[in-house]
Formats: sequence, structure tokens, C-alpha cells
Amino acid sequence: MAQSKRERLEKTIQGEPVDRVPVALWRHWPGDDQRAADLAEATIDFQRRWDFDFVKVTPTSSFCIADYGVQDRWVGHLEGTREYIRRAVQRSLDWTELRVLDPTRGSLGRQLETLRFLKDAFGTEVPFTQTIFSPLAQAKNIAGPNLVIEHMRTAPDRLKTGLNTITDSTLRFIDAMRRSGVSGIFYAIQHASYAVMSESEYREFGEPYDQRILNALPEDWWLNMVHLHGDAPMFDIVSQYPVQILNWHDRETGIDLAQGKLKFKGAVSGGLGRWDPMHNGTPVEVRAQARQAIEQTNGRRFILSTGCVIMTTTPTSNLRAAREVVESVS
Repeated sequence: MAQSKRERLEKTIQGEPVDRVPVALWRHWPGDDQRAADLAEATIDFQRRWDFDFVKVTPTSSFCIADYGVQDRWVGHLEGTREYIRRAVQRSLDWTELRVLDPTRGSLGRQLETLRFLKDAFGTEVPFTQTIFSPLAQAKNIAGPNLVIEHMRTAPDRLKTGLNTITDSTLRFIDAMRRSGVSGIFYAIQHASYAVMSESEYREFGEPYDQRILNALPEDWWLNMVHLHGDAPMFDIVSQYPVQILNWHDRETGIDLAQGKLKFKGAVSGGLGRWDPMHNGTPVEVRAQARQAIEQTNGRRFILSTGCVIMTTTPTSNLRAAREVVESVS
């Protein structure tokens, strides 16, 4: 007997047998991510076509910081991400002038409106999660990737003041989401990488703020996922975070799914390369890689996905192959 999406996911997280491996893919919606109704419609249409086991809501990365004065524009990146053209922090003193945002107004308010549309469309049948960027990732987009590292090393107290403000704003947004129908958050971490900073730096400027957010999540949010972005991930740190699912670039880093399961007690999410084979390959290659991932994990505590967003130009045939393969592999 087929399980519901929630039952299948909960049993996967707990390591219990399921009727099939869960599957989900997600992408950006350039242009549509500028208006609540458009982002909701694009998300709903995508889910209705592919019937994934959960929906990851993917606004532009500026949704949480636009009201600080950041500006961006769409320039055609295949990932669907936007280019920042104005930063809110130019000097270290600017971190101390940031103010906690009202989650019901401006860009944050529009995102809450998107979630209300999704709640009306999905009800309790389709679990969906809201993307939340870590405070350090938000700081990177507020100041720029190089300047935030410079301030981390030359004006640490001022940066920490800014990170506390960003964290407080994020917590207020999470509190405002309590009645939105979400099943959890997709928590995007971008700096827990040895290619970006040292472990001691992340433990000082990343981990404390991550923990404040993750420990404040409502108890009834049962589908919280951490996305560990980038090369050389600090897996030993993040694998201890209090979430149900961990997603990382398993096809692009030195930590495969089997190794990840040894370090993380919940479910691991990945198995498909977002470039090869999902974007550049064939359906035959997609199915082969998916089967290999299922075999590697024994189909337990595993959700088939990519390690990050799929490209906006990913072939439909490859999407179909990823969705259908789980139906034919026990």
C-alpha cells in the first residue's frame, strides 16, 4: 500500500522501511521570484507536474535582506540566481547600524504571502519547507563575499553586532511563519567550508548563530533540512546540528552518501549531480546514478535529490528520469 508523503518522509528520517525512496528536486524561479503570487504559481505548477515528496520553496537570496537596502538584478545565470548591484554595508561601522526587520512588511512580508498561497494549494497533502539563509550567508550578501571576510578579521565585534541583528530578524521571520503551513525550513549554510575560512573562524562567526536559529524552531516542524554548500565542507560540525535531513554536494566533494550516513543520524539527501548528469547528461545516466545512490545507502535514511539547485535549463527528460526511477527500484 502506498504511503503518504509525510509518512514516507518520517519513516525515512527514522530509518524505517518505506514503500519507495523519497525524491525531490528544486530550482530558482527568476523573474517569478519578484512577486508572491508568481513565485507561488511557479512552485505549485512544478509540484503538480512532478509530484515530489516535498517542496522546497526557493525565493531569491535577497528576499531576507532587501529591506536593509540591498539591490539585485536578473542577468541570466543558469542557476536562476540574481546578481547583487548594491550592498548595504560598505564599511565596518555599517554593521552596527542594521536594524531588526519587521517580518510582516516589505520583502519578508511578500514571502509570507507566498507561503499563504502554498498553504491554500497544498494543504496537508504536500509538505513544504521555506529557505532560510544562515546569518553569515546573509551577511555575505549584505556586504559582499570579500568584505565580510575582511571585516571578520579586522572588525570582529562590529560584524558580530550585525550578525546578532540578522539573527534576530531571522528569528522574527520564523516566528511569523508558525501559521504558514510549512513543515520546516531548508537552512542554507555557505561558509562552513575549509575553502572559505578556518574551522575556528566558523565556530566563532557561524556556528553560534546557526544554533540560535535551529534551536528556536517550533517543535512541530518535522522536516528541517540543512544544506551544506560548497567544496571542502566542515561536515563534522554541521552533521551534529539538530535537524532531520542533511544535504550537501555529495557528487562534488570527498564525502559520499554512505560516509555522510555514518556521521549524521537523520536522513541524507543527494545522489544526483546537478550538472552531470542532471543538466548535461542523458536520462540513462540519470537513472544509473540514482540507482547507484540507492544501492550505496541501501535505500534507507535516503532522499534522492541533487546536492544543490538544479539549473533552470535542466532537460525535462532528465527530470522525468529522476522522478520515475524511484518507482522502479525497491
